Amino acid sequence: MEYPILKSIIEGLLFLVGDEGLTVKQIAEIVEQRHELVSDALEEMKEDFAKQQRGIQIVHIAGSYQLATHQEHATYFERLAYSPSRASLSQAALETLSIVAYRQPITRVEIEEIRGVKSERAIHTLVNKDLIEEKGRAEAIGRPILYGTTKSFLDYFGLAGIKDLPEPSQFENNDNLEEETQMLFDRLDGQQLTFDDVK
Repeated sequence: MEYPILKSIIEGLLFLVGDEGLTVKQIAEIVEQRHELVSDALEEMKEDFAKQQRGIQIVHIAGSYQLATHQEHATYFERLAYSPSRASLSQAALETLSIVAYRQPITRVEIEEIRGVKSERAIHTLVNKDLIEEKGRAEAIGRPILYGTTKSFLDYFGLAGIKDLPEPSQFENNDNLEEETQMLFDRLDGQQLTFDDVK
């Protein structure tokens, strides 16, 4: 495999796994290359990104490599998060929030298995709006992040705790995502959840 192609594949892999990251061993197994070659490629990519002043960087956290934004650009990301045009939660975000609320702690992969579609963007939206947060790491390959709801979530819905959510036993089918979502958001009294409402 040509070296530039290897680096391109690694970048794509890191993009796909998001904040869960990948170890050198995992990448080496996927691309079927020596660990040393993968490690060298990652270090070279880190340098390349810095020299090119890219909007993302490769960081090494807790033994895993992942793509991340630059802290010095945080002001612009906050503007995006607080943008009125992005204030409303999408249906995907509402479904994801409902799943996290009822199934927490839960990983991104488990959320996607329930929804049947990619959910990384919805998860990022909910984290940015302080409705869900990282609760730890699962004891599984790659140590994926476990997500749960926040105090802001409880405050917004007027809940003393998660135990005050509508009982899943009220659903005819506990796997009926649409009913779970509806039960949860009936507490909104018909109002659309917006970021401005979340205190």
